[in-house]
Amino acid sequence: MASPELAAGDGSYNFHLRSLSAASRDSAAAADPASDPNLLESVRRVCEMCKEAKGASDEMVARAFPVMSKLFQRCAAAPTQSVASSGVLLLTILQFFLDFGEAVLHDADGSLRIFFRSCLSREFADPIVAERTLEFLIANKTKILSSFPTLIPQFFPLLLKLIASNGERLERKFSEVLPLMMSAGSFLPLFLSLMDLPMLVVALEKVERSSGTLIGSSIATIQKSAAPEMLLALMDEAYTGSAIEDAIGNAGSDDSGPLDLADPMFLDLLKDENDGIAAKHWTSPTISSTLQAAVNSPQSDRLKQSLKMAPRFLTLYFATALRDVNDSLLCALIPVVMSRYAAMFPDKVYSFEVRKRLSDFILAAFQRSPDIIALLKKPITDRLGEAHDNPAKTELALHLCWAIGEHGAGGKNRKDVARELFENLELLLYENLATSRLGLSQDTGFDPMGASSRKSSQARLLCFVVTAIAKLATFHNELLPRARVSLAKVGPNPSSLRNIKVARSRTSDRRVWQRACDYLGLLNEPAICLSVLGPSTAQGNGPGIVNWSEGGTKMVAHIPFYLLAEQKGAPIHDFSFDDLVPTE
Repeated sequence: MASPELAAGDGSYNFHLRSLSAASRDSAAAADPASDPNLLESVRRVCEMCKEAKGASDEMVARAFPVMSKLFQRCAAAPTQSVASSGVLLLTILQFFLDFGEAVLHDADGSLRIFFRSCLSREFADPIVAERTLEFLIANKTKILSSFPTLIPQFFPLLLKLIASNGERLERKFSEVLPLMMSAGSFLPLFLSLMDLPMLVVALEKVERSSGTLIGSSIATIQKSAAPEMLLALMDEAYTGSAIEDAIGNAGSDDSGPLDLADPMFLDLLKDENDGIAAKHWTSPTISSTLQAAVNSPQSDRLKQSLKMAPRFLTLYFATALRDVNDSLLCALIPVVMSRYAAMFPDKVYSFEVRKRLSDFILAAFQRSPDIIALLKKPITDRLGEAHDNPAKTELALHLCWAIGEHGAGGKNRKDVARELFENLELLLYENLATSRLGLSQDTGFDPMGASSRKSSQARLLCFVVTAIAKLATFHNELLPRARVSLAKVGPNPSSLRNIKVARSRTSDRRVWQRACDYLGLLNEPAICLSVLGPSTAQGNGPGIVNWSEGGTKMVAHIPFYLLAEQKGAPIHDFSFDDLVPTE
């Protein structure tokens, strides 16, 4: 006896299956199979009936699978000129493949890739298809991670185009998918693509102005169509001697002009799949002219939204990296992060938000694994040498100086690394002492505050440098003599008034001079110096050494009182460290 689901009727399984079978065979509908609105409802009803059926479920799936597979192939192969969107229909059929693929021994990997390449590459800007795609990936993320782990990392550039086109409306759902994009092969390229999200919006808008709407046409197809023209131009140059126009030099010079699809920068930004290459053409003439045009013209709504979303996506990316990624990938990422610290979309608010997240990540990575500092000695010293180039690189140098001193250049057993980093800090200190300003290469123009700004930046950098020198010498005692010499050039021993006057003449900022004097005094008391300046993760035990985590239970009398406020003799008050160390 036939089950109720197989019985005749307009809402029956057989009725919907016959409708799908007719649509998959109809040659008249081959040009636009998704144009029939009843197809989507029939696919949904067949999926629901297969889930609800009990005894006849396997039979129903076996009968429906060939029809679904043929319909999927026909929709995916539909011409690009199709009027109706096939994205939602294909996603519904893909859900059937994932739910019942094991019953019919079907591997959905090929079908998923066909959807990304044939459908989503043309319809990523469609708001309905974009939202349904994210919902599909979220609903099936467990199965996709276990059965198709390389799928989402491979197509993350296409998903970034999806969010760049649709904006903040889909930010929450995209944030759920973002961690799925991270794998060993996509880890570095994904970071650079997130950094360049505003540039991706600019590139998409140039395509839209040049070729019309983004919906229904594959950018990859547009890119490939430029190849024959380039080949003919090269042949013409070879045989006739005529010169080819400098496309790269002219591209982007006029923001309203046609997009130069042969430019490598735009080819990289607009690609659909991850090629595993982390290099970006940030210094190309095209990107310079494009950025200049974007700065000089009013920002579109999509660009404004991308400037807000990108920092939040970077926050999620870094949090996932610190939680799940091993030290090898972190070592590969940190130099790339440092290289992009001063290279990003020129929007003040965006730059501030992104740099804050970059510096927080670098410091958090060093806190998690101090050994990384020793492994990255060369890129760190390179960035210290660029501290004079611009304010952004100066800010990066501040954070690196702090990390070097805080973590003892990577640990107690990293003496050679500590010595080399110490020498670089010395060089940075002497260079700033020998000049009256920081950033000699910067042209301040008519800015009346330029000189004072450079002076303040120099003083801030010197404070970090002298702190790092004192911390390194505290952790690596063999550096103490050199540290005393270095600090004496900034702020000599306070016991000599004549030397203090010399120090003031050398360094006009009292903060730097006072800090150097304080550190020279601390270096004469090794125990308390290790408590104050030593690494928080590797302090020893001994007389006078303070464990600050126990500050709430210690008394001031437990340390030499004359070190506090320069007073001698026994304390006259029993102050608790609660009065000195703030508690949570």
